[in-house]
Amino acid sequence: MKVICDRGALLEAVNLVAAVVPVRTPSPQLSCVRLIASRGPQGAELTLAGSDGDTTLLISIPQVDVTEPGQALVPADKLRQIVSAEEGEPTLTIEVTGGSDQVHIRGTNAHFRVLGYPAAEYPPVPDFQSVLAGTGREAPKTTFRHPAGLLLQLVQKTAFATARETSRYAINGVLLKRDGKKIEMVATDGRRLAVSRTTLSGAGGGGGDKDKGASVSCIVPGKALSMIQKLVYEEDAPVRIAVTESRIYFAFDHPGADNNKEAANDAPRALLSSSLVEGSFPPYEDVIPKDQDKKIVADREELSSAVRKAAVLTNEESRGVRMSFSKSEKRLTLSSRAPEMGEAEINVGLNSYEGEDIEISFNPAFITDVLKVVSDPEVIVELKAPNKPGLIRSASNDFVYVVMPVNLPS
Repeated sequence: MKVICDRGALLEAVNLVAAVVPVRTPSPQLSCVRLIASRGPQGAELTLAGSDGDTTLLISIPQVDVTEPGQALVPADKLRQIVSAEEGEPTLTIEVTGGSDQVHIRGTNAHFRVLGYPAAEYPPVPDFQSVLAGTGREAPKTTFRHPAGLLLQLVQKTAFATARETSRYAINGVLLKRDGKKIEMVATDGRRLAVSRTTLSGAGGGGGDKDKGASVSCIVPGKALSMIQKLVYEEDAPVRIAVTESRIYFAFDHPGADNNKEAANDAPRALLSSSLVEGSFPPYEDVIPKDQDKKIVADREELSSAVRKAAVLTNEESRGVRMSFSKSEKRLTLSSRAPEMGEAEINVGLNSYEGEDIEISFNPAFITDVLKVVSDPEVIVELKAPNKPGLIRSASNDFVYVVMPVNLPS
């Protein structure tokens, strides 16, 4: 194998793929990045692959000159260090000679000989076209296409609410549901719940949309969702998604690709594959309150700023901010108090208020988290009673957030 690469493009790809590679693993091959240099009808490209056994990422670089196609297996940490160190080089040459476990990386004045492993020892990497065609290990239950920016919004509005450490593995990921053209993502950690919805745009299929009316649900792990947020370059570029019985695939197409155009034979810029989380997601619809009788409309930025200020004087023992809503003054008063620290009081005007006065307390982090992902300038808050969950939603109702109150000493 011999290939000349644009160093900047190579470094970007190496950093992305290395994020999937495990730091510690009993299999030394999994600590490596697999390099695949090829020439085809679409031109020359270098594909980098990394995997931890559950999550696999492939990134293709077209800014290359492939003199000799082939493969190599290079330790991810050393590859990243070398490419980063050669910061003054416009290009780098990667060559395999004297055995497939020796990789030479050359710049203008530097030569690195890295000991790797035979490429054949690396686990098979997924092929998206085989997945779509149903010739892989599992036939897809559903395939669809969606703009990358809208997929990113779904992820950002839910992933923050997933459980970090729990024995209930199902809530360590985000529920993804498709019902015809309706897409929904749901996350919870047991104390809060985030639901984001959208409608598939365009033709929708992942390349041959044979199942427009397909209904499917699966739980996507947090690591895959974190990678999705790093892989979105252009918001209008389409992402093709396929769900099988045990895995999910996200194929990120090249910028400029048409979201409504069939792309079954096009190789993606990046392919993210992940095992699905086993288990049953909680019946979240039952958690969303339907009988709130107090409705508040507030400026999102002002409310977020006030909550952050009130949170300054809280501690682990008094991790809560008291929120007092006044109908007559159309005002929200936020107060916090921590022993041996002091107390704070912040007043915020409300755009509108319907219902009786109420005083309720929330963990301030749970409020600021959601206000970061709501894109509307105004936010709607609905309440029932001090011991009942609060609801925060967008005006279009495509995003709903439920949060449990906390008990504070009087």
